[in-house]
Amino acid sequence: MRVETKATNSNVENPRAKVYMTDEEYRILRRSAESNRDELMIRLCGQAGLRSFEVTQVKPKHVRRAKDGKHYFLRVPRGKDTTGTGGKTRDTFLPRDLETRLHRFARDNGIDENEAYFPYSARWVQERVKMAAENAYGETGDEDWLKVSSHDLRVYFGHTLLVEERMNPEVVMDVGGWEDYESIKPYLGKPSEENIINEFRRVERT
Repeated sequence: MRVETKATNSNVENPRAKVYMTDEEYRILRRSAESNRDELMIRLCGQAGLRSFEVTQVKPKHVRRAKDGKHYFLRVPRGKDTTGTGGKTRDTFLPRDLETRLHRFARDNGIDENEAYFPYSARWVQERVKMAAENAYGETGDEDWLKVSSHDLRVYFGHTLLVEERMNPEVVMDVGGWEDYESIKPYLGKPSEENIINEFRRVERT
């Protein structure tokens, strides 16, 4: 786990940490969730790029099957307002196994098409992520887990796609709700050692 600390203009004495999780650390966080519900919220942030308040908005009716009949998208009805227009609607990619889990969750809990999967506040979602991170700390003894927030799941989402998977930035911006290249710069960060080795392996000459 790599932690970058940067002081904010509002409070230099209490800098904000940005945590870059590996795939294994992300799996540890998921395993450390208090419930199936909490793990699903973690996955929506980490694998669909949702912000904490967006997690509270999505409903079964927002899931749609792609035209190829094999993949799924999730309509995020009101994203972050960066233009003063009330927030932009977007479609984010929804992994098939996550779609299956969401469908089962709605069925088992009697959630109607027009009801939110997680009818809570953004703060509540953030607290559930913090609880999972505290559980991970209890399991591993690594104090960096105590710095993990729900936003770091979005960091994981953006960094994994942009740096580790080298996905087209335009695609990442579209599904993640980022307006321009400047807004995704903070998610680039430093590549992992494995990524560096793989990159040089491609051009290595014997």
